[in-house]
Amino acid sequence: MNCLRALRLSNSLQLIVKNTEAAKKVFIIQPAACCLSTKSTAASQTRPRPTHLDHFHLKMNVHSKPASSGVEDMLFYTITDGKEQVPISHFTTALKKTGLHPSDPRLKDCMEKLRQAVNESVGEVMMDRDLFHRCVGGNIVLLIQAFRKKFIIPEFDVFAQKINEIYNTVQNQGDGKVADYIPQLAKFSPELWGVSLCTVDGQRHSVGDTKQPFCLQSCVKPLQYAIAVHEAGTEKVHRYVGMEPSGLKFNMLSLDDEDKPHNPMVNAGAIVISSLIKPRSNKAEKFDYVMEFVKKMAGQEYVGFSNATFQSEKETGDRNFAIGYYMKEKKCFPPGADMIDALDFYFQLCSIEVTCESGSIMAATLANGGICPITGERVLSAEAVRNTLSLMHSCGMYDFSGQMAFHVGLPAKSGVSGAILLVIPNVMGVMCWSPPLDRVGNSVRGIHFCEELVSLFNFHNYDNLRHFVKKQDPRRQDGDDRNKSVFNLMFAAYSGDVSALRRFALSSMDMDLKDYDSRTALHIAAAEGHIEVVKFLTETCKVNPFVEDRWGNLPVDDAMQFGHDEIVQVLKDYQQVCRQQETPHTEPKHPPKLDTIEGMV
Repeated sequence: MNCLRALRLSNSLQLIVKNTEAAKKVFIIQPAACCLSTKSTAASQTRPRPTHLDHFHLKMNVHSKPASSGVEDMLFYTITDGKEQVPISHFTTALKKTGLHPSDPRLKDCMEKLRQAVNESVGEVMMDRDLFHRCVGGNIVLLIQAFRKKFIIPEFDVFAQKINEIYNTVQNQGDGKVADYIPQLAKFSPELWGVSLCTVDGQRHSVGDTKQPFCLQSCVKPLQYAIAVHEAGTEKVHRYVGMEPSGLKFNMLSLDDEDKPHNPMVNAGAIVISSLIKPRSNKAEKFDYVMEFVKKMAGQEYVGFSNATFQSEKETGDRNFAIGYYMKEKKCFPPGADMIDALDFYFQLCSIEVTCESGSIMAATLANGGICPITGERVLSAEAVRNTLSLMHSCGMYDFSGQMAFHVGLPAKSGVSGAILLVIPNVMGVMCWSPPLDRVGNSVRGIHFCEELVSLFNFHNYDNLRHFVKKQDPRRQDGDDRNKSVFNLMFAAYSGDVSALRRFALSSMDMDLKDYDSRTALHIAAAEGHIEVVKFLTETCKVNPFVEDRWGNLPVDDAMQFGHDEIVQVLKDYQQVCRQQETPHTEPKHPPKLDTIEGMV
């Protein structure tokens, strides 16, 4: 962690966390703003106070805890809802709600320490603060980003539920026929149906038959093209293959006016691309090279090879052999390339196996500009990714490419195994798989899912993100509205809900927000007598205790008026600390922000 600036907790101050039952009292919402009024302070007498403290500056105490300690405590109590210990399953469930998967390589150390704790104990293992600190130390920034809802899909559990609803709707689709011209493909059940997605931040969700391996078939074409461009560059690759939609079936014996395959997404183009990858290497080296690339794109999740499908491809590949000989006659291959070897390599690549889960990470790597979301490794150049997505958008869906671009508006590639690789640039990658195909060779359920996804969310390339209100935008965080934030903050202080306040602080909400009467959460908590809230706001959030409401009262005045002596003492002590730490003879134009989690990250 570089340059950590975190919430400090002074040794003399202990973070107090208790479950507090929300007080069920009547509250008033002011019509002009989200303001929560509790006990009226209009008639209360303003007490004398030091006016030179209108602006103050809290400096770090030299005896404070390590930088990450207060942050980790706040994160722990946010996850446990203020409890001192919870079952480990509670922690993993909370992780999954943010979209983080326990198998995420970024969480490897954390998960290993949890497994070690489970193995070393008898009975159910409870996660307390000590175990939490030991496990999350190296992942604190990632976890803070997750629980602050700063990932690309902030409300991921809600989004995942909507994906499940689309999945269930599409599952009833019974049309289509499983491909049988390659015998191995005909063995899959038409009932199989799975969807996995992975965002550019590594949030993942799967539903259905997502662990069943299947062959990539034509879904490998954009991957091998991306590898070729990454290795040789755009100019060299497109000397031998075009970039225009063909308007013909994917396995037609057809070349463009320059005697080149129309694009890399049809069989002819993919066969030529096969000859451009590692041209001076033997077949085994070439295959290992591509497999290593694909594994990196999949974040080292499952990538296999089906030899049975490979042999089946070769035995039934007469059309592809015919295309190969036709291109050989037209001198489509680069000098020194062997056509039979290129075909053999092409059949091998089509027989690479993935699951929906690993395939979605590959798609997310394309969505993330060539960087694998769950490993952070750059696998492909930005140039290779841009070219690949452009061709997927215009040529990736066989004879359905134009309709796909029109209705869905996203780069995609289908395969006769029933797979559809869908990329939502800068957001996520999706892998759908269901063997029954339509007349042009696309998965019936997969196409239906893509259409339903874009009809619900504004993922279409040409959806207007600012003015198209009929669709949902899962990238927007709920509660961004300031009035809503003020209301939520004041109500949490009013009802003594420390857990809610902890979540707000972790999400970098300004804990000094004021309501219609210029009252802060500290005013409300002091008036209501919620000492746990007062201590949290002062000790952890370091809020300003010198804010005056519209009647000129400070939080300590409210506590005095309503007889909360213990809170009065806490606030007076806190004011004294602030006075001592104020920079002498300085009065900044604006009150400087106190150290927050935003600063740490």
